[in-house]
Amino acid sequence: MLLCIMMKSDIIIIGGGAAGLFAAAMAATKGISVTLLEKNGRCGRKIALTGKGRCNLTNTKPWEEFQHHVHPKNIFFKNAFFSMDNIKVMEFFESMGLPLVVERGDRVFPKSMRAQDVTDTLVSWMESRGVDIITDCEVEEIIKEAGSGIFTVMADGSPVASSKNVIVATGGLSYPVTGSTGDGYRFAKSFGHKIVECFPSLTALVPAGYSEQYHGISLKNVEATLLINNQPVQTEFGDIDFTNGGMEGPIGFKISRKAVQNLRNGQKVSVLLDLKPAVSLKQLADRIQREMAALSAGQRDELEKNQERGVARHLLPKLMPKALVEPFVSSCRTNSGSSKRGLTIENLPHLLKEWRFEIRSNVGYERCVVTAGGVSLQEISKKSMESKLVQGLYFVGEVLDLDGDTGGYNLQIAFSTAALAVESICRGL
Repeated sequence: MLLCIMMKSDIIIIGGGAAGLFAAAMAATKGISVTLLEKNGRCGRKIALTGKGRCNLTNTKPWEEFQHHVHPKNIFFKNAFFSMDNIKVMEFFESMGLPLVVERGDRVFPKSMRAQDVTDTLVSWMESRGVDIITDCEVEEIIKEAGSGIFTVMADGSPVASSKNVIVATGGLSYPVTGSTGDGYRFAKSFGHKIVECFPSLTALVPAGYSEQYHGISLKNVEATLLINNQPVQTEFGDIDFTNGGMEGPIGFKISRKAVQNLRNGQKVSVLLDLKPAVSLKQLADRIQREMAALSAGQRDELEKNQERGVARHLLPKLMPKALVEPFVSSCRTNSGSSKRGLTIENLPHLLKEWRFEIRSNVGYERCVVTAGGVSLQEISKKSMESKLVQGLYFVGEVLDLDGDTGGYNLQIAFSTAALAVESICRGL
């Protein structure tokens, strides 16, 4: 990145991720000059990873439901949401030429199912409207000149851009390979802002004794209950995946925020999986009896001689995916809810309804979806995203102490906060 002339514009945006690109695109529609600085060689590297490469860019739920998926203070986000809500976000992308589709769970994706199309659409829109996009530009420092109110942005030891308005959209700490290495927290601290302690959210939980035999197993329509010190605090229904990282997938991610937070605080964290949430314990026991009645004489004889082996060979394949049988049986041998005999016909219904995992750790920032914590909301105006400490300085997206559940909520947070910051700046120009 070599610049002979320092760029001067109405807005400097630091960070070419979801929030930064959306802010620049919104500013471009208003005809104001924008300089976007991105540390990587191209913009939107993290966008390419979202939604398993498909980019779940928002969720169509109304605010009354949407708000329950925003943490830790959804009230802070309310102004931003109504300034640029999920329907307006969809309309904006479609006006830029990106067709969208709505899938199960009210999740919105590009019709092409290609995350790269989201980035390409935003970048093309910006370029066609004169936004200066400078890549390979790693910002080192932001300086505000006393008296003039002008910010000067430094990179490679030299000033690269100046403006009276700076939007920090640098993301958090998740997926550091995409450039999210906490730069925004450093900039915020330099201006006196408090940073709420960060931790990984929407990440894999690692149970005690977790091994390769679980890898690649996916379960649908199950129920997960998070226990903190043996007390239930959250229950989610849906799909869960066992990967080489641990327990994740939609409901694994949903319970991970509270799980990680409590692990960090030294609490005992457990997860109970109900593999048959649609039926009661009695109904399940009755079904198992019917399955036993249908066994051949030889199979019943084997079941009487060795219950664990008989249950594993003749009953469990009728009740769960075959790939799950071996890890389930192994787990039941040491499961605190089972008898000393391991897996038996008597305790099978209970274990299927309450398969217990003691959580020992979690996967860190290298593959978590979003960072919890960040720039303190107490020092940011919820009506404008402007710093309460420094006029003309704005923080948007993941760099804030604001995060959402899986399902399109985090990108909506990025888009809404970015749009509100741009709107606020335009009012003052």
